[in-house]
Amino acid sequence: MNYLEAFSPDYAIARERFRAKSLACGYDCTAYPIDQVSPTGEELTIDVAIAGASNPKRTVVISSGLHGVEGFLGSAIQLALLEQQQILASRSPDTRVVLIHALNPYGFAWRRRWNEDNVDLNRNFLLPNEKFSGSPKDYSKFNAFLNPTSPPLKFDPYILQAIWLILNHGMNSLRSTLPVGQYDFPKGLFFGGNATSKTQEILAANLAQWIGNTSEVLHIDFHTGLGKLGTYKLLLGLTQPPSSKRLVERFGAETIEPNSTEGVSYPIRGGLKTWCQALLPECRYDLLTAEFGTYPAIKVLQALRAENRAHHWGNPQQNYEWTKSQLVEMFAPVSHKWRERCVVQGIEICNQALSE
Repeated sequence: MNYLEAFSPDYAIARERFRAKSLACGYDCTAYPIDQVSPTGEELTIDVAIAGASNPKRTVVISSGLHGVEGFLGSAIQLALLEQQQILASRSPDTRVVLIHALNPYGFAWRRRWNEDNVDLNRNFLLPNEKFSGSPKDYSKFNAFLNPTSPPLKFDPYILQAIWLILNHGMNSLRSTLPVGQYDFPKGLFFGGNATSKTQEILAANLAQWIGNTSEVLHIDFHTGLGKLGTYKLLLGLTQPPSSKRLVERFGAETIEPNSTEGVSYPIRGGLKTWCQALLPECRYDLLTAEFGTYPAIKVLQALRAENRAHHWGNPQQNYEWTKSQLVEMFAPVSHKWRERCVVQGIEICNQALSE
């Protein structure tokens, strides 16, 4: 397969290709509606394809699109993986494979990082004892810069403003404040929501069934937008040392990154990983965020900010397509070299996850 061909131009085509190829490969496929529609009026769904052992010892989960627009690469990797059946067929007979396509179908379809309620889904998975309230202590200081209540401008003094903030507050302060997750500014960036999302409800109701009666789960969740262009890291988060050692042995120390102020990752609240582990305490649940680098963080933030302004404060008489196109480029660059390289790397990650 030409890996460039694995990329779909939009969510609707990506979903249909995923469904068709999964069924052709003999997977059991189920669509879970989120009660939203695409820009062309089509029903939006999270699609799940399952194959392998009925009573698995081990389950590998490969998911895409938790951050909507980031789903272009994750979907391409899933499709390319299905095309290369020898990788999936070589798994152990007691292993189950679960492919989850477009965890945030609204964001994928509408070219947003957030869902239909402006929620960053990887900040929405709070545990039962946590409340959907609160923000990092300095978020309010940056709110006027992050979330202007006015339409976006193609020529904006954003870079100068960003440099001023970095000089006055320091990059580490910004990294530990802006993307962590906030619950007080519903129209702002990195909003974690006021209640559980439809995606969380679907996972809560079905994840245990999808993985089966297994003792081990290895979950790869594909993302883009952090790190050096064309490279990737597998983010551990707050994984405990035994898990860290095990995952380093499988994937290699050079690709694994623990939660650190020195790397591409940053601490977050309401992440998918901790929630999955709490939901399924009876099994060993390892979740790695496969993060593929695109553009510098300051440019990615600029695109997120512009698209968010257009979404909430745009003039209805104007077309803000440029904000959507810019956002897609930040998370799925059109560069042929980037696309081919990242799909190859993504397939290798899946191969390593599936191997015994």
